[in-house]
Order: sequence, then C-alpha cells, then structure tokens
Amino acid sequence: MLLDIAIILFLMIAAIALLLAEIFLFPGITLAGISGALFAIGGIFLAYAEGTAVGHATLALSLLAFGIAFLWLLRSRSFNKVALHTNIDSRLTSSRELGIQPGDEGITLSRLAPIGKARIKGIVVEAKSTNELIDEETPVVVVRVDSYNVLVRPINHKS
Repeated sequence: MLLDIAIILFLMIAAIALLLAEIFLFPGITLAGISGALFAIGGIFLAYAEGTAVGHATLALSLLAFGIAFLWLLRSRSFNKVALHTNIDSRLTSSRELGIQPGDEGITLSRLAPIGKARIKGIVVEAKSTNELIDEETPVVVVRVDSYNVLVRPINHKS
C-alpha cells in the first residue's frame, strides 16, 4: 500500500513537472509533454485501481497542484531571464503611402516571375507583372498600385 502511494506520488509529481516544462521551456510538442501526459494517465489509472475515493482525491490534488504551480511560474521572475521582451514598433509602409501612382516609370531590380523588386521614383518596391515574366533591368510603367505591391508592365508593351 505504501509503495503504491509512493509510485502514484512519483508519477504525478513527474507528470506535473514535465507538463510545466513543456509549457514554459520547450516549444511545440516534445518528449517532455508526451511523457508528462503518459505519467499523468498512469498515475491516475493506478490511483483509481486503489479505489474510487483515492482516484478522485489524486485527480483533484493533481489538478490543484498543477494549477498552483502554473500560476506561480507565470508570476515568477525566474522566467524573465529567458523571456523575449522586444516590442516590434515598426510597420509595413503601403505602396500608396510612398507616393507611387499609375503611369510612374521605373526599372526592375530582379526578375518579375511574376513578383520581384523594382525601383520606381527612386524607391525599391515589391512589383508584380501584369501577366508575363519581366527580366531584370527592364524599364517598366506602373499600371495599378495595390496596398503592398505595384502592378507593372514593360514600357515597350502596349495594353
């Protein structure tokens, strides 16, 4: 009986530790999370084998211990050392905000197949060809300005 309690206690403590490590330390689903889940299932199964009351008590105490440990780790300053605290305050500038208008001319900096880079009015933008591949260093004219790319066609092309 005492050995059974020790085994159940070990399994539940190991399950809680592994599941918390999975949540706070290891990204994705790893061996720690799978092992923690298996240990928890095994501990609960063994507890219910001892009796329904023991099983219920083990399940309730395990959930309570997990919840307390989870909240304590969330509020703990120990994870501040490994946490990312960088705020991204930049934003993507729309092609419309750059002042590019239909009819503006430029040159492709890379092959547009169908999307690539072009320099229009001295500004490097993401350009999209109307319906064909456009080689590098080809003069182009702006047909339409979308939110984040510019629709272009070769200057010598009539459409």
